[in-house]
Amino acid sequence: MPFVHIEWMEGRSLEQKRELTKRISDAVAEVAGIPQDRVHIFFKDMKSDEYGFGGELIVDKQRN
Repeated sequence: MPFVHIEWMEGRSLEQKRELTKRISDAVAEVAGIPQDRVHIFFKDMKSDEYGFGGELIVDKQRN
């Protein structure tokens, strides 16, 4: 049973999450040769103060 974890910045709509869930589930099921209902998708919406790169938090990069 495959588990797909998606971590991204908050702000995506419910419709975007639905579409991505459908597309990923279709692809994984096809490639793995399993029923689509065996594919699990997890979303983690991060706030801009919960992620950083290049020595800075995203929240600080947005201010510049």
